[in-house]
Amino acid sequence: MATKFRRLLETAAQFGREEHVRPRLERLRRRGHIDVIPTRRQRAVGALDMMRFFIVPCAQDYYDSKGINFRFHSMLRLLDDPASVVDPTGLNSTRDTIIGHVMQVVHANPHYDLQLLDTFEDGLDEMEGQVIAVLEGTHPRTQSIRSIVEDPDYHPRLLEYIRAYRADPHARPPLRENITGAFADAERTFGNLHAAMRYFATMPTSVPGAVHHLMTVHRFVPLPSEAVIEPAAE
Repeated sequence: MATKFRRLLETAAQFGREEHVRPRLERLRRRGHIDVIPTRRQRAVGALDMMRFFIVPCAQDYYDSKGINFRFHSMLRLLDDPASVVDPTGLNSTRDTIIGHVMQVVHANPHYDLQLLDTFEDGLDEMEGQVIAVLEGTHPRTQSIRSIVEDPDYHPRLLEYIRAYRADPHARPPLRENITGAFADAERTFGNLHAAMRYFATMPTSVPGAVHHLMTVHRFVPLPSEAVIEPAAE
């Protein structure tokens, strides 16, 4: 519990501190994962769009299909790792917060999160090692992660993708089974950092503009198809 609380405080301390987030964004650009860096306000508005148009409704739909109570499951996730549910972009999160989040939730597309881990020198090494530990039952959070994750076959698929991604960042990711229709359009924008940052960069830069957007835009408008194609990694 002390470790969880410390990570929550570390994540909260990063909010509003551009001097901590900017280096991670610059590293993502150097690694070829993004080609534009939105302003802090654009990222905030874009993250709210990502939550209300993709993350929350897509998760709700998935849980309904599995007969899982969305609110109760969200409470379990909060209790298991509070820091993992307070930062939708992940840019303020620590390495282990991102890893724990990926392991405890069947992701619509884990591509975005593996790109985030590439901002840490040992991020992908640690991600692979911790997933192996969960599969072997030696991870200290094995029991809670296995109790919360929605699909018992998720971790073998995740490990396979981590290894494929490390060999080729453009390897085909395992999409969650409900990524169809409108959710497929949203996933193409929010499922990887390149497209997500391009979407965020279209958001207003002023406070009045941000408020107007959030008050008047009530449905997701996808980026043009050419805007979501990722650039080649270095």
